[in-house]
Amino acid sequence: MTKSLLALAALSTSAVLALGAPASASHGDDDNGGGGGGGNDGRVIKTGSCSDGARWKLKVKTDDGGLEVEGEVDSNTSGQKWAWRIKDGGALAAKGSSTTSGRSGSFSVERRIPDRAGTDTVVFRATHSGQVCTGTIAF
Repeated sequence: MTKSLLALAALSTSAVLALGAPASASHGDDDNGGGGGGGNDGRVIKTGSCSDGARWKLKVKTDDGGLEVEGEVDSNTSGQKWAWRIKDGGALAAKGSSTTSGRSGSFSVERRIPDRAGTDTVVFRATHSGQVCTGTIAF
């Protein structure tokens, strides 16, 4: 009976690990090569859904004493003008507007911001015609 119970526990754990967590955040080298020296380059990536069908992606990584922040929206519709903001710890770090383009109907913005003492809470928010995309990474 003990072997059966252990086997069931192992199988249950494997199933939870394989199926239980959505692939919505990653940390480490996920691009071709990453931050030099081979290994973890301090990158965090999160993805999610916007309020009306579009998708967002937020990436934060260390960069020469600062943070490199990349926000992306994919709406599958070209020609949409989106207003966007990047905040760090509630303070506005960057803002602007971008227009989706290409067949994917997407845009991305990349900004380098200061790496504040302690944990940086980076928020990327984009809006278009009432649709809202918001991603947050504590880094």
